[in-house]
Amino acid sequence: NELGRRQAAHAGNVLAERLARGGRDKAGLPFVASPLGRARMTMELVRGALELPPEKYALDDRLREIGYGVWEGSTLAEMQAADPVLYARRLTAKWTMAPEGGETYAQVQQRMRDWYDTVTGDTVAVAHGGTARALMVALGIETPDSAADLLIEQGAVYVFGDDGLKKYS
Repeated sequence: NELGRRQAAHAGNVLAERLARGGRDKAGLPFVASPLGRARMTMELVRGALELPPEKYALDDRLREIGYGVWEGSTLAEMQAADPVLYARRLTAKWTMAPEGGETYAQVQQRMRDWYDTVTGDTVAVAHGGTARALMVALGIETPDSAADLLIEQGAVYVFGDDGLKKYS
């Protein structure tokens, strides 16, 4: 929606400022996104804000959002109505419970660790809240309990590095 597009462009502007402050060449960085539509649109808006060709980025399936299986596309209220027992159990063990056909955050944590281990230098990545939470746990920045319900701010730039995590918004 329009709010999301403004947030993506804002993230691009925040990133442009961070890169300029660091004397970094934005065109020399690798850009990679989740293959899901919202992430791709966000990447294209970010690259537009950086005055780079919008379509020049890679896709990596490991950056996709957590899979919700039979709950995919449902609201929280619909998830609860569909299976109140599983919904209640998942609230107490969010990192290790998944609906039928879905993923646990622990599984997403592993694929995010696998992805991160392939990154060889500074990289601009666009993914999702669930994948950000999982990466935070994989890198020891958060615990499963602290990350499970952590708010991931839209329109912000999260920098994962040797000195931990920094957020710019």
